[in-house]
Amino acid sequence: MTAQATSATPTLLPNRPLNSNDIKVLSLASLGGALEFYDFIIFIFFASVFSGQFFPADLSPFWKTLNTYGAFAIAYFMRPVGGIIMAHFGDLVGRKRMFTLSIVLMALPTLCIGFLPTFEHIGYAAPILLLAMRMLQGIAIGGEIPGAWVFVSEHVPANRVGIANGMVTGGLTAGILLGSLMALLINSSFSKADITDYAWRIPFIVGGLLGFVTVYLRRYLHETPIFKEMQARKALSEELPIATVYKHFKPQILLSCLTTWLLTAGIVVVILFAPELMKSDIFNVPPKVALTMQSFTIIALAIGCVFTGHMCDKHGAGKTFVVMCIGLAISSTIFYHSIGNVDYVTLTVMYVVTGFFVGIVGGVPNIMILLFPAKIRFTGISFCYNVSYAIFGGLTPLFLGIANKSYPLSASYYVDFLSIVGVFCGLYLVKNRLKLAN
Repeated sequence: MTAQATSATPTLLPNRPLNSNDIKVLSLASLGGALEFYDFIIFIFFASVFSGQFFPADLSPFWKTLNTYGAFAIAYFMRPVGGIIMAHFGDLVGRKRMFTLSIVLMALPTLCIGFLPTFEHIGYAAPILLLAMRMLQGIAIGGEIPGAWVFVSEHVPANRVGIANGMVTGGLTAGILLGSLMALLINSSFSKADITDYAWRIPFIVGGLLGFVTVYLRRYLHETPIFKEMQARKALSEELPIATVYKHFKPQILLSCLTTWLLTAGIVVVILFAPELMKSDIFNVPPKVALTMQSFTIIALAIGCVFTGHMCDKHGAGKTFVVMCIGLAISSTIFYHSIGNVDYVTLTVMYVVTGFFVGIVGGVPNIMILLFPAKIRFTGISFCYNVSYAIFGGLTPLFLGIANKSYPLSASYYVDFLSIVGVFCGLYLVKNRLKLAN
């Protein structure tokens, strides 16, 4: 499926220890990713507010919730659009320009959401504007995440690509933690009436302003050495990058989409929606308790991402995937079946352990970086990641929301299934001994 890179086509930098410039790139990329993912994800923490404030009052609770999650899902469906467009130019004109553009496209609509009038003031224009802002956020995040993975991978040595992507992915998950902590702060500092009235706007205004701080910080980043070398050698893609990906990399597309599907199960189902399940009428865990559990779990997730990246560098992505996915299947099964049956401290420990094994998501970019050659790498990763995430990340909440009414533990079976898929992906990688793409 792949071959060793040749000297004519640079793929990754030679092996060496990380230096101070690598650390600076990783730090700025991780910080920017955390702030941008915070902007994207904060919406879900205040979904109930949007249900009441941006849709007609005479709608049933079911339809309000469905419309709100539709606004959540539409951002996912826009990810491939933004990802493919920005990746196209990222492969042809440079990684850094698109890496900066993505944060601008995220900060602006996030700030605007914080100032949007509600349905009471402007009627149906309110949900339309909300959907438009979420679409822009989806376009932005579609370019940001693949862009961050490619950017750091082409700055660090080949023997540190795993841990570099683990750190960046851990930084992205830190954005979820920031969102969780902000939601916890708002819920602790304001009454429910105040949150509904005005306090829900605070996280979006803060996020938008921090986004523009990130734009400033990214001025200190430079174009990747790999891209500059391709420019110097005139080795950039001679046809549309997306056409090259589709025509010549179908096995890589399949493997990348399957591992991204696993990633969506970990992030969307275990990290984002498990607290919603715990807070539901089925289990009645207090919101503050569920959010606190989630915060500790996200910390474990970030640690798991870095650990997974390190293990990919040391033992290979295949073996790492097999071990971590088995751990995820076991820990998530115990966690989900314990909700409502154990005390909150014990449940927190189980959730935290599960979060650590969700850290397998930190190994997903490592695989995709190796699957696609440098001249179409941004496009290949962006296409696979965003299309898969749009389908599975966008539809899974709707599917599980309906399924949970009849089968409260449907999320557990879903995660188990994807863990098994991850094990088979790992075994495939071990068998084929994944090498650098040409």
